[in-house]
Amino acid sequence: MTRKRNFGDSILGGIEKVGNKLPHPITLFFLLAGLTLVLSWIVSMLGITVVHPTTGETVEAVNLLSREGIQNIFGRAVTNFTGFAPLGTVLVAMLGVGVADRTGLIKALIKVLVLGAPDALLTAAVVFAGIMSNIASDAGYVVLVPLGAIIFAVKGRHPLVGLAAAFAGVSGGFSANLLLSTIDPLLAGLTAESAQLLDPTYAVPPTVNWYFMIASTFLVTLVATWVTERIVAPRLGEYKGEHIDQLDEVTSAEKKGLVWALIAMLLVAAFFAALTVPANGILRNDQGEIIAGNSPFVQSMVPIIALMFLIPGLAFGVAVGNVKSDGDVATYLSKSMQEMGGYIALAFAAGQFVAYFGWSNIGTILAVSGAEFLQAINLTGLPLIIMFIIVAGFINLFLGSASAKWAIMAPVFVPLFMQLNYSPEFTQMAYRIGDSVTNIISPLMPYFAIIIAFAEKYDHNIGIGTLISTMLPYAIALLIAWILLLVLWFLLQLPIGPGGTIFLGMLLM
Repeated sequence: MTRKRNFGDSILGGIEKVGNKLPHPITLFFLLAGLTLVLSWIVSMLGITVVHPTTGETVEAVNLLSREGIQNIFGRAVTNFTGFAPLGTVLVAMLGVGVADRTGLIKALIKVLVLGAPDALLTAAVVFAGIMSNIASDAGYVVLVPLGAIIFAVKGRHPLVGLAAAFAGVSGGFSANLLLSTIDPLLAGLTAESAQLLDPTYAVPPTVNWYFMIASTFLVTLVATWVTERIVAPRLGEYKGEHIDQLDEVTSAEKKGLVWALIAMLLVAAFFAALTVPANGILRNDQGEIIAGNSPFVQSMVPIIALMFLIPGLAFGVAVGNVKSDGDVATYLSKSMQEMGGYIALAFAAGQFVAYFGWSNIGTILAVSGAEFLQAINLTGLPLIIMFIIVAGFINLFLGSASAKWAIMAPVFVPLFMQLNYSPEFTQMAYRIGDSVTNIISPLMPYFAIIIAFAEKYDHNIGIGTLISTMLPYAIALLIAWILLLVLWFLLQLPIGPGGTIFLGMLLM
């Protein structure tokens, strides 16, 4: 039976059609890099400047077509590539994931988890796992997004539906979690510094948004599952591509391998626990903190993730006979990198564009201008909070780093909201909504490129238009639902976290 197209399908189809008329993503990033060069010259010639709210310094656009700019374009091309944030993360993590995949461990795990599982529950599980993955920083982009596609493929469903569901959880739900993650202390530190502009004694613990983020975890899971089943899956329809993943029953050899892999994983976990749990643990920072931006544990997360796949993968391979010598391991590692060739080329182009955009100061000018716009419209109460979330989401389309945006916006809005009797932690909580929901539709988000690379495995002709039109319903639904949750929290004056409150002078535990 053919599904009847509705008005929403027509809009998304139009977005996809227009977006897919754009050049190949690699070409597009090179074109965007060139456009940034021209824009930097134009904005610089116009003399547009803003005052940085933290430093008080005047920020002006940098003309990248100047003598110094051209020298940087050529002289720093290599470091733009090697310094592209997702590149090292992806390649190092894929060394471990690739071995686990080629030895058969991942396929065996999927058999155990997927066979017989109901589709609706499976979708929710993929989204939930994506949300929880931000405990391990950016590892979810590398591990869970492609895994979501594989899981759906082996269930006979469209793999891009699984990819979209996982991407929605990992990136769209980035701020939500049942536990504290690396982003909590990072944002709290910036919020505290901004609050101290008015109150030098004000402290913002990392836990201040915890209750709201726990509730947000279930909200994002429910909303993203609904969007997946009601909008994305019907729209993408039946998968007719060439890449098909199939599963048979778990064999006795695989069961043995899974036991060996579990033992190996526990040993690896115990090793890192010994380096982390003791008060003087090697992977703690000088202040004894584990989850902090400068802690060795957080900075070691990518190799830890790689080893958590590599060692159990090797154990599984030895048990089932897929690893007989070190030559097998070397072959698996090499083939894992061979499959990343397209992404590496994409990363080179994206790295140049991201670097140029940062050098030009255009992102900072947009962020400060957005903050000034909100100050100028003189809204108060809930309308101001909602507009603040929307502006944060808009700025997120151009400036992807959560901490970089908040470093610009917090010194403006935290004191402003304090003067309206809203606590700094409540302002931070509202910001986190806007910072999350538009991640999945921004080509400037650093990991957007790798999502396209993963999707090309199942659809060689996929373009940016297909990915954006697929993820747009998630972004809209999450924005609306998350704002409604915040409004409910606001009206009921519920505590937002240990040590966190909505209004100043009202501490709720």
